[in-house]
Amino acid sequence: MVRILHFADLHLGMENYGRLDPATGLSSRVSDFLARFDELVDYALDHEVDLVLFAGDAYKTRDPNPTYQREFARRLIRLVQNDTPVLLVIGNHDLPSARGRATTLEIYHTLAVAGVVVARQPGLYRLETRRGPIQVAVLPWLVRSHLLAREDLSDRGVTQVEQEMTARLVAIVDQLAEEAAADSTTPAILAAHATVSGATYGSERSVMLGHDYVLPRGTLARPPFRYVALGHIHQHQVLSEDPPAVYAGSLERIDFGEETQPKGFVVADIGPAHTEWHFQPVAARPFITIRADGRQQANPTAAVLAAIAHQAPALPSAVVRVIVQLRADQEPAFRESDVRQALQEAGAGFVAAVNREVERPARVRFGGRFAEEMTPRQALAAYLETRQTPPARQEMLLRYADELMTAAG
Repeated sequence: MVRILHFADLHLGMENYGRLDPATGLSSRVSDFLARFDELVDYALDHEVDLVLFAGDAYKTRDPNPTYQREFARRLIRLVQNDTPVLLVIGNHDLPSARGRATTLEIYHTLAVAGVVVARQPGLYRLETRRGPIQVAVLPWLVRSHLLAREDLSDRGVTQVEQEMTARLVAIVDQLAEEAAADSTTPAILAAHATVSGATYGSERSVMLGHDYVLPRGTLARPPFRYVALGHIHQHQVLSEDPPAVYAGSLERIDFGEETQPKGFVVADIGPAHTEWHFQPVAARPFITIRADGRQQANPTAAVLAAIAHQAPALPSAVVRVIVQLRADQEPAFRESDVRQALQEAGAGFVAAVNREVERPARVRFGGRFAEEMTPRQALAAYLETRQTPPARQEMLLRYADELMTAAG
């Protein structure tokens, strides 16, 4: 069996919910992502992984700063210096913003770094590992201008262009499968940075670069492929069992949209007749939402403090947000500073927000105007009108109202 470690969507450079670490000069969140990468490298070296397969999106942006590039390279070098080859698949965040510019990972190909293969174009790669060879059919992220070069599609609608894109992607996978099947003695897998139909999206929508095209799920079930390593979607998920088609997901949480998602990588043993695999979780920083309803409490702050105390064991090092429900009349009495102090004392790693959901009385509209914008007499007259009160009764009630308001001063 050939053992591969499959991971994706590192997005090194994410700095939200972090602060500067004076010891490293990096955001604490960047340090989180690097720590998860270190966990992965340590696992690969400790468990005799034969190939590390990265399914795309190394950095947050297409122009990563040199420090991030250095830190990424340091971890790759640890792998290849210990005879663990690495295959890097180009994702949409790895592509340049203009033709002719280098991808974020191109430097490894340019310098011919031993043990590192950069898959910039679709192709079938035969890689030698300590347990024998393996074929990897690669479908990197492809932009429309590359897939449909020299095609005149000006007379086609958006839907037709997308259908043509999908047809081209399917044709590429079919061709790769045919090439892999020609060598029946060497196991083959498919690696793709793509959206596959039926996959569940997560927070990647908030950081997505470029237009998304969907690959039909049935495209993955090609006989020579014994495992399908997917990247691009941050939520770990399994799309099929035969062959296993798996999104590894991202190594760290990006925001609260990924609060409940496990984070990690996949280890797959590719055998001559079957594949065994498992998801290996990492110690991603927890994101925790604390909700409290103070609307029925005399002291809404106390309701939030009680909710914090209830979740206190889980708060150390976590990124935390608080959502409290209040009535409008409670707002002035709510003490946010006490809430933040309690979170700090509980050891929260970062307080993302203390959000107030304020319940306000519904505004009543009469004749195109809000009641608050009218005098009391105008509001009464509008109300009587909406109730279709007979004119004589309206006149009598308004007269009584005038007398009461005059008497009241």
